[in-house]
Amino acid sequence: MIDQQDDINTHDWTGNFFSNSGEVVIQQVYTRLNLWVGEWFMNTADGTPWTQDILGKNTNYDLEIKSRILGTAGVTSLQSYTSFISNRLLNVSALINTQYGTAPLNITLGGN
Repeated sequence: MIDQQDDINTHDWTGNFFSNSGEVVIQQVYTRLNLWVGEWFMNTADGTPWTQDILGKNTNYDLEIKSRILGTAGVTSLQSYTSFISNRLLNVSALINTQYGTAPLNITLGGN
């Protein structure tokens, strides 16, 4: 799970590690959306195409973000998806069907 400081938590502090759950898939989606193309030295082709296809005027950023979500391991489909821009931040909410069940995604992109 991603906590309030954007750190990865792998367990719930009771000794139970997160695995085989929708929350794990949501964490993978979150990580994939925050990885920019060219950022990871092991695979510079991987990442969300922020500067290539999303930022700017007249872009179809929803299509790119949905594609990135659907390309995440464990995601089977999108049940719902909405986004809006406020104060130069992109807010995305989605209900994602995963191989472990349905899980919500609520993410603000573009902030520090």
